[in-house]
Amino acid sequence: MADDTGARLAAVPEPTTSPESGGDGYLERRTLRRGSAGWLLLTGLGVAYVVSGDFSGWNVGLAQGGFGGLAVATVLMGAMYACLVFSLAELSAILPTAGGGYGFARRALGTWGGFLTGTAILIEYILAPAAIAIFIGDYVQSLKLFGLTSGWPVYLACFAVFIGIHLWGVGEALSFSLVVTAIAVIALIVFAVGAFTQFDASRLDDIAVDTTAAGASSWLPLGFLGIWAAFPFGMWFFLGVEGVPLAAEEAKDPVRSVPRALSISMGILVLLALVTFLASTGARGADAVKDAGNPLVVALEGDSGLSWLKTFVNYAGLAGLVASFFSLIYAGSRQLFALSRAGYLPRFLSLTSKRKAPYLGLLIPGAIGFALAAATGNGPRMLNMAVFGATISYALMALSHMVLRRREPGLERPYRTPGGVATSSVAFVLALSALVATFLVDKDAAFIALAVYAVALAYFAFYSRHHLVASAPEEEFAALAAAEAELSRD
Repeated sequence: MADDTGARLAAVPEPTTSPESGGDGYLERRTLRRGSAGWLLLTGLGVAYVVSGDFSGWNVGLAQGGFGGLAVATVLMGAMYACLVFSLAELSAILPTAGGGYGFARRALGTWGGFLTGTAILIEYILAPAAIAIFIGDYVQSLKLFGLTSGWPVYLACFAVFIGIHLWGVGEALSFSLVVTAIAVIALIVFAVGAFTQFDASRLDDIAVDTTAAGASSWLPLGFLGIWAAFPFGMWFFLGVEGVPLAAEEAKDPVRSVPRALSISMGILVLLALVTFLASTGARGADAVKDAGNPLVVALEGDSGLSWLKTFVNYAGLAGLVASFFSLIYAGSRQLFALSRAGYLPRFLSLTSKRKAPYLGLLIPGAIGFALAAATGNGPRMLNMAVFGATISYALMALSHMVLRRREPGLERPYRTPGGVATSSVAFVLALSALVATFLVDKDAAFIALAVYAVALAYFAFYSRHHLVASAPEEEFAALAAAEAELSRD
């Protein structure tokens, strides 16, 4: 029996991509520090990815759709993320590696699907920190810290200091992130308590109505289309939480801790989105905060007795931006590490230091992010480009869950998504809707992101797909699936 099985395995045809072994010691030079993060640090990481979105960015959705439009968009996008998180919890328990979305799609959709997903995630995690660095500069200037103004010295300091902490070690980095995130979350709760003392429901729908828009009303001042245009800003309350599985290789008991952290962090984010949205718009009015760079501070300007809270929130907003900036750098470096280790991107990018940090995977995206921030100073445009990449990856990750459920129903699943394929199908449809919405908000940004995506795909088509590394964990997992499928057909 054993000999027969071995002969059948040997008969499995080679993948068309002709993967390579990587050579002796290849993986030893590309290892992360395992067991560095438990479920609490992972939960903090999930919230940290997102928390800056509660302090700024989401309010622009009021200008796109009014209170009603953004409210509906936030509910729909919250549903998308909830469905996606449940789907990813199952996938991460099946394949707990640093590849995250790339690894899931690689198993379900092949090498092209893996690269398409991983590259879309990279677009999100390289551009979002660049945008947040600009927002940090704006906060530093508004607080008059050290007399600095928003500009390249502040951006450079952000990237240099926080990448330095990541190079120190993942355990130390995630502990730092947890502390800063806790400060930001406490500040949001304190803000909401203060702002709700000034709450007036009549201020929620005070944006002027565009009478030419279909379906326009005081709650939908820009009509039904405003709901769709507000999708990317409803996402800003949750954007990034899907990055938790990228820490799987460095987690303690990832099969249990990653799904748990995903679920808890999503619950916290829903609560923060609800209280932040209602407190901000009800305290000062939707029209007053819709274009503000620091909407929470503007929301408190109607009451001089809350001046102390304005100062507190201003500093806390800076903490929230730092938490998200810091965590998104982490996520981008791990996705780049996994793609490079498997040969989809240049292999030298996955080399790790003595402290098991992917140093080039941190430094090179950091340099790109700094250059973009310094050259453009356009945070909103880079955010829309990041959302473009994010929505593509969401659709492909949801599709991966659907494919694996149908094609490999017997695959061991320590965690199973409530609702199964129906849940991931909802995430898939809403992700595609959000992708189209990025063209409604800023079509130039969406087309620029699409061009970057096309260049990356050309690199894969003509070079890297012919030089994949078979010994990388995600590739081995996919090869095992192919072998099992071949054996089942014999």
